[in-house]
Amino acid sequence: MISLIALVIIVLIGSFLVVGYNKGIKLKNYTQEAFSTMDVYLKKRWDLIPNLIETTKGYAQHEREILEEVTKLRNRNYTNLSDDEKIDLNYQIGFDLARLIAVAENYPDLKANENFQKLADELSGIEAEIATSRKYYNGCAREFKNFLEYFPTNLIGAFFNFEKPKFFEIDEKQRENVKVQF
Repeated sequence: MISLIALVIIVLIGSFLVVGYNKGIKLKNYTQEAFSTMDVYLKKRWDLIPNLIETTKGYAQHEREILEEVTKLRNRNYTNLSDDEKIDLNYQIGFDLARLIAVAENYPDLKANENFQKLADELSGIEAEIATSRKYYNGCAREFKNFLEYFPTNLIGAFFNFEKPKFFEIDEKQRENVKVQF
């Protein structure tokens, strides 16, 4: 009788571990898939930046600081960045691109430039896609974090060394209005 009870307990614990592990893997994969989707749009934006900078350079020579900052950030090798580094770097790039677009608003010739307008429109579309995919990624990350923090599934997460994903959030610098001064 005692061995039957022990066997039932072992089977229940084993079942809990298997089901919990599989759910953890599923949530981890959803989070990775969501990041990969967002990463495609981040890469599109990344590839658009040099064209936007070159188009802007001719018009906004005295805005060199913004152009140099965006160029410096852009010159990092995107494919060699970790997911967390991509998130952190894109915070700064998003902020600097907003500053760059705000500067362009003060140059009627630049705003009227067909290449700049096309690039700005493309950037706007990409930013909308990034926002949508960021929302989806954060939802997946939230579900995975909940799994890793709720009891008793937190025991499974700790036992199998699942890592908590990082949310894609706006930092304090991006919350401020972009100020352009001449």
